[in-house]
Amino acid sequence: MQNKRVVVTGLGALTPIGNGIPAYWDGLISGKSGSVPISYFDASKFKTQFACELKGYDPNDHFDRKEARKMDRFTQYAMVASDEAIDDAGFHLESLDKTRVGVIWGAGIGGLETFQNEVLNFAAGDGTPRFNPFFIPKMIPDIAPGMISIKHSFQGPNFATVSACASSANALIDALNYIRLGHADVMVCGGSEACITIAGVAGFNALHALSTRNDDPQTASRPFDKDRDGFVLGEGAGALVIETLEHAQKRGATIYCEIVGGGLSADAYHMTAPHPEGIGAALVMENALKDSNVSANEVDAINMHGTSTPLGDVAESGALKKVFGDHLYNMNINSTKSMTGHLLGAAGAVEAISTILSIQHGIVPPTINHFTDDENIDPKINFTFNKAQERDVNVAMSNTFGFGGHNACVVMRKFV
Repeated sequence: MQNKRVVVTGLGALTPIGNGIPAYWDGLISGKSGSVPISYFDASKFKTQFACELKGYDPNDHFDRKEARKMDRFTQYAMVASDEAIDDAGFHLESLDKTRVGVIWGAGIGGLETFQNEVLNFAAGDGTPRFNPFFIPKMIPDIAPGMISIKHSFQGPNFATVSACASSANALIDALNYIRLGHADVMVCGGSEACITIAGVAGFNALHALSTRNDDPQTASRPFDKDRDGFVLGEGAGALVIETLEHAQKRGATIYCEIVGGGLSADAYHMTAPHPEGIGAALVMENALKDSNVSANEVDAINMHGTSTPLGDVAESGALKKVFGDHLYNMNINSTKSMTGHLLGAAGAVEAISTILSIQHGIVPPTINHFTDDENIDPKINFTFNKAQERDVNVAMSNTFGFGGHNACVVMRKFV
């Protein structure tokens, strides 16, 4: 059986460098940092006192106050980004066969703030359990795709993917495969996360995963730089509408690009550390190329996982050399986490969107905050340091790796 061709027809985003696709793209190509001192709680006693927060987000701009209180922020972000993508796709919803439209959504943690606040309230009391009746529905990761489907009456496949930081890349690959196999004509997919909370920051600090560059938050996320000291926590959402090529053409949709394949693998090595030789990272890229029927020499650009951690950046860079050989030096490599921070479960979606926009506009966003070369990373690799670069991008990849050793890679091609 020949797989159906799948194209992207709608995009939506809430990011620390811009809300909405136009603002997000402007932030990317201008090399904007989204890192700011934490405003959501008093972080003065925390090892890390900054994060990539959303700017200018007010739930009351999008929801009735009563409805907003029934949703954790990660679900709110999912609703806002998916609304933008669905609107961008230009459907005539009244004539759309909604039994053939599904939603697959990724979240690494889900309603962490909801869980945190309910437990804090209980701990401050006398032991009498007084919990919000929406506690469980607000917390569970699958409530986001559920709420999207309820709003739009989409009755196709509907579930959440959880693979830590690879969650929304997994959602995109699952959505691709459900369409390929004929289970749906259209899928709304992506991911969201809202972990800039007391528990989120303190938890990642306890792991020694976050940058502690409190004196200079704007330059703290510095992938591939010798002096990187951990990732910067981000938040937000990315949403994509994908559909069969036949369905898109029949309704006259604007097509951003084609999703030609995806790869998955596991490091099978450690709970939180990447394999030092990048074995899982190399395998996932090889699997993605095979699934896409694309040769390594066809790839023009890769948005790397590139978290700005001492171990991860070296392992992923080494994996690139294994997969692409000398062709690597003809490619543009970047890490948009240098600007957005690490959106955890939403990272795969917002970075896939960046990659899609690179294909559309012929511009690769920069890896900002590069100051000092790392002797453990090949200096001949073009990491698109500090300034966006124009180039024709026909085939591009986006890598996303998660705690637990989960690896996902999506391959996109210019639609002609």
